[in-house]
Amino acid sequence: MSELTFPDDILYHPEHTWVRIADDNTAVVGITDFAQEQLGEVAFVDLPSAGAAFGAGDEFGTVESIKAVSSLHMPITGTVTEVNEALGSDPSHVNTSPYGEGWMLRISIAPDADRTQLLNGPAYAAQLK
Repeated sequence: MSELTFPDDILYHPEHTWVRIADDNTAVVGITDFAQEQLGEVAFVDLPSAGAAFGAGDEFGTVESIKAVSSLHMPITGTVTEVNEALGSDPSHVNTSPYGEGWMLRISIAPDADRTQLLNGPAYAAQLK
């Protein structure tokens, strides 16, 4: 088992997704290093289309591995502006680069989005124990 990583520039949802918030109130969403390790080799990712809106904690898609199919939960309220189309042909990016090439969605964050459920890296890592 490799050492799990939890970058400092990311906030984490208790349901094992992450969000990297930009200054312009947009964000990138994906699953955590812990989640991809628990899943094993990712075989398929089912993501919503651009324009879909989700509340924090809502299911926004699924990720399928040899072990299981798992629901994906939106870390923060927003509307999908872009989907990582590369995951359709190569979902292994979720395993090899969960915080980079394995990103899943770009979203526009809702103005009234609640961020209180989001955790920093150390707090997220502590809940995994």
